[in-house]
Amino acid sequence: MPQSGKARAVGLNHVALEVGDIEEALGFYARIFAFELRGKGSDMAFIDLGDQFIALQKGRRQGFDDARHFGMVVDDKDAVRRALKEADVEPLPGPFLDFLDPWGNRIEIVGYDEIQFSKAPNVLRGMGLAHLTKTERAIQELAAKGMAPLP
Repeated sequence: MPQSGKARAVGLNHVALEVGDIEEALGFYARIFAFELRGKGSDMAFIDLGDQFIALQKGRRQGFDDARHFGMVVDDKDAVRRALKEADVEPLPGPFLDFLDPWGNRIEIVGYDEIQFSKAPNVLRGMGLAHLTKTERAIQELAAKGMAPLP
């Protein structure tokens, strides 16, 4: 890797979503996902993702997101489909599992097994997800970058 003197981006610590009300947002997301609350104040809440988190911040002012979104990695994409149906949240049309929260934040659901994104084994263990595996395609993509999981 060439040394450019520039800092190298190595990942995301968190994503902040603007919502109308913290309690309503926590209630909405609890209908879709199982999660631990990392912390909460009157204008912010933090949903734990192991070594990362989502910050819910009170004060959404802009309209709904169209193409702008973030990809939420989950252990069970089908469970999200069922939860969306039970919560009367209509997935957006298209080839991916995308939906809008009540404040217009667009979320794309991505299965952990299908993508290059990987959590360190100790983080997965701490999250109770040490059983997660990758598809052969995802392993090949990781191997092409020298990042294949150890056997």
